Amino acid sequence: MNLEKICEKIEYKLLRGSMDIEVADVIYDSRRVAPGTTFVCMVGAVTDGHKYIPDAIKKGATALVIQREDALEEYADAVDGADVTIILVESTRRALAYMAAAYFDYPAKKLTTVGLTGTKGKTTTTFIIQEVLNHAGAKAGLIGTIENVIGDEHIPAKNTTPESYEIHRYMHMMVEAGCKYLIMEVSSQGLKFDRTTGIEFDYGVFTNLSPDHIGPTEHPDFEDYLRCKKILFNQCKTGIFNLDDPYVEEIMEGHTCNVVTMSLDEGTEADITADNISFIKEDGMLGMQFDVHGMMEGHAKTHIPGKFSVYNALTTVAVCKCLGIEEDAIFAGLEEAQVKGRVELIPVSDQFSVIIDYAHNALSTRSVLKTLKEYNPHRLIAVFGAGGNRSKVRRYNIGEEAGKLADLCIVTTDNPRFESLSSINEDIKEGLNSVGGTYIEIDDRKEAIAYAITNAEPGDMIIMLGKGHETYIEIEGLRRHFSEHEAIWEIMDDIYSGRRIMTKGTSIL
Repeated sequence: MNLEKICEKIEYKLLRGSMDIEVADVIYDSRRVAPGTTFVCMVGAVTDGHKYIPDAIKKGATALVIQREDALEEYADAVDGADVTIILVESTRRALAYMAAAYFDYPAKKLTTVGLTGTKGKTTTTFIIQEVLNHAGAKAGLIGTIENVIGDEHIPAKNTTPESYEIHRYMHMMVEAGCKYLIMEVSSQGLKFDRTTGIEFDYGVFTNLSPDHIGPTEHPDFEDYLRCKKILFNQCKTGIFNLDDPYVEEIMEGHTCNVVTMSLDEGTEADITADNISFIKEDGMLGMQFDVHGMMEGHAKTHIPGKFSVYNALTTVAVCKCLGIEEDAIFAGLEEAQVKGRVELIPVSDQFSVIIDYAHNALSTRSVLKTLKEYNPHRLIAVFGAGGNRSKVRRYNIGEEAGKLADLCIVTTDNPRFESLSSINEDIKEGLNSVGGTYIEIDDRKEAIAYAITNAEPGDMIIMLGKGHETYIEIEGLRRHFSEHEAIWEIMDDIYSGRRIMTKGTSIL
């Protein structure tokens, strides 16, 4: 593609060379520079792409996009005499977003785009929306924390919101795969660092807000975090807002979009509401049910437990209604939807429940365990560990929360990384002991799960915390394959075949 065409949406100053050249690709990672490519010198929190100018020229880049003109003096030995076009922009991050959109022929305009932002619930809700759309026969792609889904292809995610080039590449692939919709998690970091700049979302969704991602490499304070979240509602056509969140007015301040509102509070005037909320506990399955009123009417059911899942479900209903999906298809898809590793029920028995969840800090551990306690289990059994080379206080706090809420904790392996398992588990046990928690320790995670299942009693809820969708355990820098989903069914096969015994006599399916 012609460089001038790629740069048609950005303001720039041509410092040398010609814009009338063909470009093989737009590259922001110097390791991927090849002859004929344009290298965008991205400036980040960790590194400055300008320092790779000599390497990019050596590898055959025919154009450079820079935001520091002094870099030409710094790397004059490489630049002088090189047959390379150089253009100067105010921000290379913003430039990359617009250039990527042009390079891939503006794929966002060929899809109906839905972007979700908020602190909690983004991952689960994006998957539910995608599942409901696919269930209704409307092919949808997904970009998010766990993975990026394009037709039948599942690409593991590195960031909640990828770099702008990857976003447009994925959208282009979705168009090629016949997708009509894009459902996307839009993180505060993605908004702050211009990864979604230039995309006009058809729908933007605000789920909720609480202090998070505050630190030297993310947001300096909560005000910056909130400010970045607000950006989405100046780059979407319609905003869907959770009126029950205490920060909703601040999020909506200065918005430029049409507004759709939702609420679980009967006294709140919203476009779509939920009431008659109740818990479902049937045949080893947990969930919620509620009535929907306002822009559509009906009875909804979800097999994802907890009141927070009603917000996720109502958000899904609101989005899919705005997208024109038939109401019967919305309710049917909602009932079928499950999200891998997010309070995911594994149907091993109708007498006890087995659940996988990604909770790996004190806040999320407390949240999921309190949710399950609302179903009044006979016993709540938590199987968990903690990550190595992470805060010792975090481990203590996880142990403390689990010790207060679970009837039995089974302390085991998570991702030890470069730290000893015994050292990690001592920190967890210190937290457990501080609240008088009941626990045992089984280092092998599969055997820890097996102990929980083979010792299950009728009405028990067993939850594995910390791994969720992950399919590995990281030890000494190596990721060894481990899937809790696979481990559970291998254990069940052992029980069916008699290699393991249900010690309490509890029946299984």
